[in-house]
Order: sequence, then C-alpha cells, then structure tokens
Amino acid sequence: MRATRRRNRRVAASPQTTSGRTGGWTGGIPLAPASYDGRVSDLPPDLLSLRSSIDNIDAALVHLLAERFKATQRVGELKAAVGLPPADPVREERQIARLRGLADEAGLDPQFAEKFITFVIAEVIRHHEALTTSPADAGAAAGEAGGEASGGNSDELAAPTAPVDPARS
Repeated sequence: MRATRRRNRRVAASPQTTSGRTGGWTGGIPLAPASYDGRVSDLPPDLLSLRSSIDNIDAALVHLLAERFKATQRVGELKAAVGLPPADPVREERQIARLRGLADEAGLDPQFAEKFITFVIAEVIRHHEALTTSPADAGAAAGEAGGEASGGNSDELAAPTAPVDPARS
C-alpha cells in the first residue's frame, strides 16, 4: 500500500504537457485536458473542471433543443393539416411571462430569457410557415424570417434553424 502511495505522489508531483516537458502551474495536481481534442493545458484544474461542466451543459442544451424541435415539427405538421395558423400570439405572451418568472426564480436575467425564447419562437414560426406554403414559396418564407421575432406558438419552441436529420429520426 505504501509503494502505491509513493508512485501516485510522484505522478502528481511531475505532470507533463503534450511536449513531454514538466512544469507549468498545477498546484501539485496533474494537468487535465483543456478540451476534447486531448490537449493538455497549464491552466488551473478548477478552471478546467468548470469549463468541462460548461461543455457538458452546452451539449445538454443542444440535445434538449433538438428534442424540442422534433416536437415542434410534429406540432407544425398537425397545425398545417387542420388549417391552424403557425402563430398563437396569446399563448406566446403567456409563455414569455411564464418563462420570465421561471428565469427570475432560477437567478437568470428575465430579459435574457425573453430574448432567447423570442428568438426561438421566431424560428418555430418560420419553420411552420414553410409547412403551410408550397415548396417554391418555402424558400421565400425562410428568407423573410431572418429578422426580429414577431411572435409564434411557444408550445413549439425549437432549436434555431435546426433541420430534422432524417437519418437520425
């Protein structure tokens, strides 16, 4: 047991970079990869750990938005099939107010939350408008939606301009 501890201490005491040199600030802790490409960094391990957490959260957000987009695509298809409009301004206002409240409770700036959800709603409307137009008109509708959000159906939040990948469906 004692030999194992010594061996681990030696490894921790002399971290190496990708060039094989020893050094850099480590606080006595082995260096961790700075990014997913496997490079080693001279940054403090706490910073690397926080960045890794942020990377994981970002990945989760992308996956959540992709799942939400799949649901909004289905909602858009159903609305188009029964002749409902792509936007529902009354629901959108309720959703924005609800999400502002949730943001405030979570310690997130409500204005930021509103800007984000408004952008997402505009993208959803653009996708839904494309479902209700002819194929020739769909490209024009997509080009017109690049401006600011004008409302949308917030039960249809989607990843901005995220196309559904047919190979993964």
